[in-house]
Amino acid sequence: MTSLSQTMRPSRAQSREWKAILILILLVPVLWSPLLLFRFVVYQPFSIPSGSMAPTLLVGDYVFAAKYAYGYGRYSLPFAPSWISGRVLAADPEYGDIVVFRTAKDNSVDYVKRVVGLPGDRIQMRQGRLVLNDRPVTRVALEAKPAGSACGGDDEAKVKRWRETLPSGAFYVTIDCDDDGFLDNTAVFTVPPGHFFVLGDNRDNSTDSRMSTFGFVPMDNLIGKVTRIFWSLDEDGEPRFERMGKVE
Repeated sequence: MTSLSQTMRPSRAQSREWKAILILILLVPVLWSPLLLFRFVVYQPFSIPSGSMAPTLLVGDYVFAAKYAYGYGRYSLPFAPSWISGRVLAADPEYGDIVVFRTAKDNSVDYVKRVVGLPGDRIQMRQGRLVLNDRPVTRVALEAKPAGSACGGDDEAKVKRWRETLPSGAFYVTIDCDDDGFLDNTAVFTVPPGHFFVLGDNRDNSTDSRMSTFGFVPMDNLIGKVTRIFWSLDEDGEPRFERMGKVE
């Protein structure tokens, strides 16, 4: 028999949400400075250290991630204690979003990848092609261009490029460094509730959800949505003004 005290006791999820709200309220006076408010609550800057998202994001790009896009949780709130779970003002990512997050297996590193799978989706790679819910994702071959440092070989070697379009209408360019890469053919991954599946646009040189050491990403580990490149430097430290602007 359920006692009255048991029926009146708040659920664990409700308790966590109220704790997160309380912390956010307590942090408001600290974050009221315009610069701190911008940095910790609205947008956070990140630098791109690897070529896993080439050609969309390159080494030397500096991007803004909108922290309000998916709500606030343990990894997006400044100084949040480790026992916080859940998100306040939560919203889930959409297909094609470029997101900053931390993985369930390594919560000390910020990652940037593209969302291609949401809860319940079945994801597979077949001969280098993304298959979503048993249907190959539409892609169109583009003109091959020099790989630069993205493929780890000859910078002048041409690399295959594809414009990939998800069922939602989101589209972007991917590159294919190797016709038979070890991640070009995978088993079927079914995205569990409360998680999402990510890939790098540089499909043969990206550590992402295809690998067991990375896995599905919990929604609660979201930090923000990448919206804009605000600065970019090439390998010689020279500005790349042409790269600044909105990210697709």
